[in-house]
Amino acid sequence: VTTSAVAMVGGPVGYSSSQIQGVVRFIQANDDVCIVDGTIDGLSPGLHGLHIHECGDISQGCASVGDHFNLNGSNRHGGPEEDDNNRHTGDLGNIKADSSGRATFRLQDKFVKVWDIIGRSVVVTEDPDDLGKGSHSRSLIDGNSGTRLACGIISRAAGLFEN
Repeated sequence: VTTSAVAMVGGPVGYSSSQIQGVVRFIQANDDVCIVDGTIDGLSPGLHGLHIHECGDISQGCASVGDHFNLNGSNRHGGPEEDDNNRHTGDLGNIKADSSGRATFRLQDKFVKVWDIIGRSVVVTEDPDDLGKGSHSRSLIDGNSGTRLACGIISRAAGLFEN
């Protein structure tokens, strides 16, 4: 069973309409915890949404990656603390870029499974994710998190003793 995955966001192998680039790693610690760890540079300071999308097709940039990955069939967007009936599987919440534009993060998620996300994509958005709690019409769709700034295809990675 694959327990590790990686996505290069922006840069030479991902997609970004600007100078955004970084790496996001996914480690399946056990059946109940996936660690999402990464560093992304070139963002504006502040919060940005982070989501797993259903497709790994970046042929048209981040416009071709589809909707948020939704293995459980939930009809609403939510935050990472919600149960799986009140969020999409790919709703990871927000990352925070510092004054230099670097976001360094380590999240834990109880619904993401590495083996389900290989070949999909991870996307960073322009605005904060309102976690489905806002009054905007897009709140329950994508957290009203704005333009997709950068994305990358999630690929299998050799974990410890897996190569």
